[in-house]
Amino acid sequence: MPLRLGDIAPNFRAETTKGEIDFYEWVGKQWVILFSHPIDFTPVCTTELGRAAALHKEFTNRGTKLIALSLDSLVDHKEWIPDIEETQKVKVDFPIIADEDRHIAELYDMIHPNTMENYTVRTVFIIDPRKRVRLTITYPPATGRNFQEILRALDSLQLTNYNRMVATPVDWKAGEDVVIHPGLSIEEANKQFPKGITEINSYIRYTPQPDKNDE
Repeated sequence: MPLRLGDIAPNFRAETTKGEIDFYEWVGKQWVILFSHPIDFTPVCTTELGRAAALHKEFTNRGTKLIALSLDSLVDHKEWIPDIEETQKVKVDFPIIADEDRHIAELYDMIHPNTMENYTVRTVFIIDPRKRVRLTITYPPATGRNFQEILRALDSLQLTNYNRMVATPVDWKAGEDVVIHPGLSIEEANKQFPKGITEINSYIRYTPQPDKNDE
């Protein structure tokens, strides 16, 4: 069965380019982005791993770890990393899982036989510190991911995780106005959002992005 939003992400042990890990122990109490790519030594995957590496500090600043996966061997991963670093001008500091027996890929439903029978597609899981799946995105092999969108979605998830009375509207970016939960009365909203409210109608109300200390 595929993992759905709110499901507990399964634990696993894995060989990675940073050594053997127990997934839960490695994640600790942080957020994590687990993402698969089809095959090492391919152009789209190389650019994707390069972009993830370039943004690694951005994810780290948000208390989030990155970990990649494919069905290729640990030897392949370690031989591929210098290519990524040279061609994309980055340092790959996050682990890449070698899932040769397909155990993790099947556990997380990363293999879609009608698209690629013997390889993982481009799957993304954002998992919170409680080990719950908070977001899933699946791209076909020929379409490279937008890691800025993954970062934007993470910002939204973390914001709405600590303030359940707001949501992020279309094309929202961190720092922009958010919308207020329609179930909150105008009196309650004025108390909870002292930065001000812009009311469009009875259910569309904007407020500046709240800080954690605004709770």
